[in-house]
Amino acid sequence: MFTIAALYHFTRFAEPAALKPNLLDLCNHHGVTGSLLLAHEGINGTIAGTRAGIDAVLAHIRSLPGCAGLEWKEATSDHPPFGKMKVRLKKEIVTMGQPDVDPRATVGHYVTPENWNDLIASDDVVVIDTRNDYEIAIGTFQGAVDPETKSFGEFPTWWENNKDRFHNKRVAMFCTGGIRCEKSTNFLLGQGVEDVYHLKGGILRYLEEVPAENSTWEGECFVFDNRVSVGHGLKEGPHVLCHGCRRPLLPQDTERPEFEQGVSCHQCIEETSDQDKNRFRERQKQMTLARERGEGKMGSIPL
Repeated sequence: MFTIAALYHFTRFAEPAALKPNLLDLCNHHGVTGSLLLAHEGINGTIAGTRAGIDAVLAHIRSLPGCAGLEWKEATSDHPPFGKMKVRLKKEIVTMGQPDVDPRATVGHYVTPENWNDLIASDDVVVIDTRNDYEIAIGTFQGAVDPETKSFGEFPTWWENNKDRFHNKRVAMFCTGGIRCEKSTNFLLGQGVEDVYHLKGGILRYLEEVPAENSTWEGECFVFDNRVSVGHGLKEGPHVLCHGCRRPLLPQDTERPEFEQGVSCHQCIEETSDQDKNRFRERQKQMTLARERGEGKMGSIPL
């Protein structure tokens, strides 16, 4: 049984590059796999391993400057969610492209999963899903606004173009694990929005804590590991991943004529050139060979 820990923490790292070697060595020593991002603004990522290995890595992260208050969310998997360990240096641990946004200064009001349903049922509240379009396509909260953004960096422009729709409304936002809402709520407060709320712990904590019979969630939640999607109780969902475009697919989608393992699906077949597809075929060949050698490859991106 593999323990999966999804985490993020905003703090100030003066030299994030200096933190990388020890963190990577520790993960490799304990057989922990996954992906961690380091930036001047903090740390973000998802890791998996044995209970002892995860505990050792979390203890190390909590010892980093300003990380004593680190919180994380856990799940389990019967199979390895990742093939290898990556620790990468980034400008931002979740990319929004707004240099003045700083969640350490202030964020929206946290709303616990048990109180979320009551908040979003209020007539004066608009609920906004801050995730990407392909994530929203497989599940979201009842009545949530879909900005139809392909990346989180598009959110500020979308807000500027749509903010008049939400005049005199309280704004409640949510994302997978909470990190995107740390930035988006700080951004809205900086834009003069007074009443801003976000789901504490994100969708993952809601699905973990709120019984299905009391839930206003519809569908599955996309996750950035080999599980692809999870439902209530964080039970692994039915989706698989198109390795051509990284979008989730239902099993029946793999029977469509546009699907080619590792190359394309019905959502992306017209988006890539023949040269791209040939490159993807070669990549798929190498991935197949790696699996046969007992290796693997799967990345994780911000929650």
